Amino acid sequence: MIANARTVVAVVVLTALAGAVGGWLGVHYGVAAQRSSTSLNRLLHRQLHLSADQRSRLAALETRYDARRRLLESEARAANRELAAALRADPQYGPKDEQAINDFFAAMKALQVATAKHVLAMRAVLTPQQAQKFDRTVSRALDSDRP
Repeated sequence: MIANARTVVAVVVLTALAGAVGGWLGVHYGVAAQRSSTSLNRLLHRQLHLSADQRSRLAALETRYDARRRLLESEARAANRELAAALRADPQYGPKDEQAINDFFAAMKALQVATAKHVLAMRAVLTPQQAQKFDRTVSRALDSDRP
């Protein structure tokens, strides 16, 4: 009976830990992404004096990126659910746990790549003078943990 209680406690603790780590990663990434997105949008729409053509091209880029971002974030959440299920099913770390973690990191890597490509695509729409300001803002956003 004591072994069963230990197993149940271990599964509950591991599930809570997996949820906490997944939540922390989501919040940490989400806050950083929101902060950089807000500063980029503010720069693009308020300070760079975009032409109508640039606004139109950037809007199309945003639409495509938003769809891709939502898909990848959904994949990361699904991987967290898989990990929680694997932890509940078996108190020992195993292949299902490893696969769920790998799936999560694959989705996060794909999101980071998509974001970098999106930033570069936005930059390509700008004039050289606008791109200089844009580059400074992107650099500040990526180095935001620096004093």
